[in-house]
Amino acid sequence: MKQFSAIVAACSFLAVSSFAWAEGSAEAGRTKSEQCAGCHGEGGNSETPIFPKLAGQHTGYLARQLNDFRAQKRIDPSMNAITGALSDQDIDDLAAFYSSQKAHPGQAAENPAGKRLYYLGHASEGIPACSGCHSPSGAGNAPAGFPVLRGQHAAYLVKALGDFKSRERSNDPREIMRDVVGRMSGEEMNAVADFISGMSEPR
Repeated sequence: MKQFSAIVAACSFLAVSSFAWAEGSAEAGRTKSEQCAGCHGEGGNSETPIFPKLAGQHTGYLARQLNDFRAQKRIDPSMNAITGALSDQDIDDLAAFYSSQKAHPGQAAENPAGKRLYYLGHASEGIPACSGCHSPSGAGNAPAGFPVLRGQHAAYLVKALGDFKSRERSNDPREIMRDVVGRMSGEEMNAVADFISGMSEPR
């Protein structure tokens, strides 16, 4: 229970923190994004399940991930190589462009077990509700640096959760995701990823 409380407290701390980034040019980012379209799709709406959708993601989150790839704080051979050639301005422009794009909705997927985890968590296992950080609508929390999740490919979400669980991915503030996912089973990760992929923007 103490570990569960610590995770909730860490989420609350980051939720009132401010992540500031330089303002980029979405128009300049549109041109620069041409090299990214092969994996991430036109306007950041990837059609390949293992590559994340970038459209509509928070500017600060996108910029931080690109910076972390460039600094090799987040490891992926392809992304490390690509971002190695990017300037600070390139990163700001790309983040501005992708955040300005409209995300295509995910495929509806009603998964009761995943829905329970997302909104209620599993307190006895020390798993807090995903909605506490990523919001009930899956819109994330821009000031705290928590990403938009709704409509993201389930396959990519499972991979990301697996990377946190194995600790191959370490660029999460205060180790929140590594702590949370470390308590989740593979079945739970699949269920919550399936549910999130079917979430869409509220009308």
